[in-house]
Amino acid sequence: METRTLHRPDADLVHDVHGPDPAPGDRPLLCVGQPMDATGFRSLAAELPDRRVVAYDPRGLGRSTRHDGRADHDPRVQAEDLHALVGELGAPVDVFASSGGAVTALALVAAHPGDVRVLVAHEPPLVGVLPDADAARRVIDGYERAYAAGGWGVGMAGFLAATSWAGPFTDEFLAATPPDPAAFGLPADDDGRRDDPLLSGGSRAVVDHVPDVDALQAAPTRIVVAVGEESGDTFTARTARGLAARLGQDVVVFPSHHGGFAGGEFGWPGKPAEFAARLREVLG
Repeated sequence: METRTLHRPDADLVHDVHGPDPAPGDRPLLCVGQPMDATGFRSLAAELPDRRVVAYDPRGLGRSTRHDGRADHDPRVQAEDLHALVGELGAPVDVFASSGGAVTALALVAAHPGDVRVLVAHEPPLVGVLPDADAARRVIDGYERAYAAGGWGVGMAGFLAATSWAGPFTDEFLAATPPDPAAFGLPADDDGRRDDPLLSGGSRAVVDHVPDVDALQAAPTRIVVAVGEESGDTFTARTARGLAARLGQDVVVFPSHHGGFAGGEFGWPGKPAEFAARLREVLG
């Protein structure tokens, strides 16, 4: 693995380059996460040793910094970062993008359709495609308020309760007492920090993004909306199906769960070998 930095006018984008130099006609595989950084794709890259795999840290996360020291999670801004990175790699590329990274990748295809040959968008958390979008926004408001009031463990417990809930968010769920952090093995103590990108409001630009369906359908990019076989009827599985329906297609099932491409880096191991095999098949 080689680590490189792309210098942009307002940010430095650090990215890891795995695998051999691409042969003529081969396309690099660009991996995009949000708020996960490049480290989350190392297990997947190890299962694709014959491919050039590039994974980056989004601006304001991991090793990538904005020159003003702030974070910026707007998918349209980050899409321009990806466009610059694709320019360095040579278009078109294939893209595997997961969670908030899939939202950014959709914005990239809409704005720069010639950049991407195949996009595998894995469980993008797009609230607006849900029939219960208003309730989902209230749920997000709830765990963000809990984080602001009580700190990371309290806020993360609310986030985990929301993302593991199966089916539409009901009045019963909305009225429930905030979950105990200890039920998820989380600390209840407040460390005073309020900079978690999932809980501090940074994710709102991601989940509230409205994809340009007309632009996506007009693009030459083959878009595959993916869902984990273990994700059931949870929030991101439902948003994946909602997006696929708007694009006039069905979801494609991948092994494991929302982080199924990862190893044990984040405490919930997926099935990276099986996931990589499925990704090869889908990319063609």
